[in-house]
Amino acid sequence: MSDQTAKPEQIILAGLDGERTWRLADYDKRGGYAALRKILADKMTPDAVINEVKKSGLRGRGGAGFPTGLKWSFMPKHAGERYLVCNSDEGEPGTFKDRDIMRYNPHILIEGMAIAAYAMGIKVGYNYVHGEIWDVYQRMEDAIAEAREAGFLGDNILGSDFSFQLYNTHGYGAYICGEETALLESLEGKKGQPRFKPPFPATFGLYGKPTTINNTETFACVPWIIQHGGEHFLAIGRPNNGGTKIFSVSGHVTRPGNYEVPLGTPFAKLLDMAGGMRGGRPLKACIPGGSSMPVLPGEVMLQADMDYDSIAKAGSMLGSGAVIIMDDTVCMVRALERLSYFYYEESCGQCTPCREGTGWLYRVVHRIEHGQGRQADLDLLLSVAGNIQGRTICAFGDAAALPVKSFIQHFRAEFQHHIDHRECLVSHEVKAAA
Repeated sequence: MSDQTAKPEQIILAGLDGERTWRLADYDKRGGYAALRKILADKMTPDAVINEVKKSGLRGRGGAGFPTGLKWSFMPKHAGERYLVCNSDEGEPGTFKDRDIMRYNPHILIEGMAIAAYAMGIKVGYNYVHGEIWDVYQRMEDAIAEAREAGFLGDNILGSDFSFQLYNTHGYGAYICGEETALLESLEGKKGQPRFKPPFPATFGLYGKPTTINNTETFACVPWIIQHGGEHFLAIGRPNNGGTKIFSVSGHVTRPGNYEVPLGTPFAKLLDMAGGMRGGRPLKACIPGGSSMPVLPGEVMLQADMDYDSIAKAGSMLGSGAVIIMDDTVCMVRALERLSYFYYEESCGQCTPCREGTGWLYRVVHRIEHGQGRQADLDLLLSVAGNIQGRTICAFGDAAALPVKSFIQHFRAEFQHHIDHRECLVSHEVKAAA
């Protein structure tokens, strides 16, 4: 369905009614576990399942956007013991889609993981849930118990020779554990710090065994793909950007929330679905993929489409799909100060450029915001960000550096005004207008 004016197909959030339709009986009424039944009844080969996911154009919904079917094909065919891990450690500021999947449609995640396990010959999986959403963790525990009792998990699933055990585990709220190898370290009971790569998890993952890690939303797309076909899923979106995507829209909009739309939907349409700008104010800026992605000016976003390639062409990244909306009352210096403080506090401290550099970024932006900026500070910020980016074990360094570089690139005049006049340009303009 390439016509963007048509009603989007709701693959993950369809038929949900808040707290009342999350149990197995409700999922079954929506056609739940039909894809798993189909695979086992038709005795589909693992390769056939993987090829269907490849045809779908499904890209990882956690942030990197790596092709899912290709990732699954990396699992060694004769690896012996191997593991499947779901990254539900949703800690990216502005992102709140995965917790709603687990809260309102948990069985779609369970079914998606079971299908993935079948495709890769995996017998044990773990769902790593963000530690600060305890109610969601408990709901996943209830859903897994339901699935196990009904025969969708455990030994000889639905009378077949396929067995898969799935367990929930929870973190403790550390942002760094959203990085897949830090997640594995935490899952093993160790301090959550990223590993050097290579080796990659596909060959040396959990407990040193081959491991495939995908995001919650990624697994949740899989049952629909198997049931309706990879080509149909691809047709809903755009080439290289198959299917729907859930966007967490927050900030200065009338109706913040999660919106599932086909990839390639114009940003302007997504903004309209969220009720438009709150109070009718102008769109000043938008971070299209979570706080670690580069910010874009409002006029650029209004011309962009919401898919991986279009957002990259506009100068940012789709990331987790967290769309942070800012109107003309936002001081960009103050916004960057808050973001820089977050990354300073959340650095695991393993890499010197990140451990020391994030502190520098925060302190320099802080002094600019508080009327103590120096003429050399903007160049200093860009220099520090450049010395962090690409020089750390994981992408956390880039996550801290990209907002700094993009905020200065697009809104340098505001930063310069703070330095020159010891006051906020936005506040000054509001006072002048009054």
